[in-house]
Amino acid sequence: MSTNTKEKNKDFAVIKTGGKQYTVAVDDKVKVEKLETPVGDTVDFSVVLLTSDDGDVSVGTPELDKTVTAEVLEHGRGKKIHGLKFKRKKGYMRRWGHRQDYTEVKITKIG
Repeated sequence: MSTNTKEKNKDFAVIKTGGKQYTVAVDDKVKVEKLETPVGDTVDFSVVLLTSDDGDVSVGTPELDKTVTAEVLEHGRGKKIHGLKFKRKKGYMRRWGHRQDYTEVKITKIG
């Protein structure tokens, strides 16, 4: 049996938000794309693709009729990513940087 990053027989879910999918469990802290929810409020993720309850796996087609509830901990910005375009012998060079906004949430309830 392959080992997952989550503990064996621990309840987890796969949610989709911000165009990305995240495997989450209760009490996990996850950085997701920026949400317009104030710090301290709760947010419900309604797009749940998969859940596992004590080894009983439910897969949605395409999604399940469940929600994952989370508490917003903080808003922030990620590490800076640098980019460079360069064409030799042409005198062309372009540099840029980008910092992605994120929201850190703590998963409180699955289902």
